[in-house]
Amino acid sequence: HVQLVESGGRSVQAGESITLSCQISGYAQATYSMGWFREVPGQGRQGVATYYSALVTASTSIADPVQGRFDVSLDKANNTLYLRMNSLKPEDTGMYFCAARFGIIATLIPGRYTYWGEGTQVTVS
Repeated sequence: HVQLVESGGRSVQAGESITLSCQISGYAQATYSMGWFREVPGQGRQGVATYYSALVTASTSIADPVQGRFDVSLDKANNTLYLRMNSLKPEDTGMYFCAARFGIIATLIPGRYTYWGEGTQVTVS
């Protein structure tokens, strides 16, 4: 059973940086793809970044609104997915979730993911 636990969310000023962590257990890295999503009340859950790690290579994607500011990476040894967020803006405020789905095609569509963490709150003022 895949389990995900996010951490690292906090309140910051605009322009600062935060790195979110997602500890993943119960999965095989090469058969699952992962994603980061954020949820703002009234706006639903939106894809932020995706990550798929094959045995040798990895592929990532970053959503247009955060392109150039956010980056996603995976620590394979520790099964931890990271979301590095730079130059934060007030509109980046939201609850951030990591998610996993069986399959090698990563997607920014929340409904395609099966396993979700509880989320971690990021507030930018």
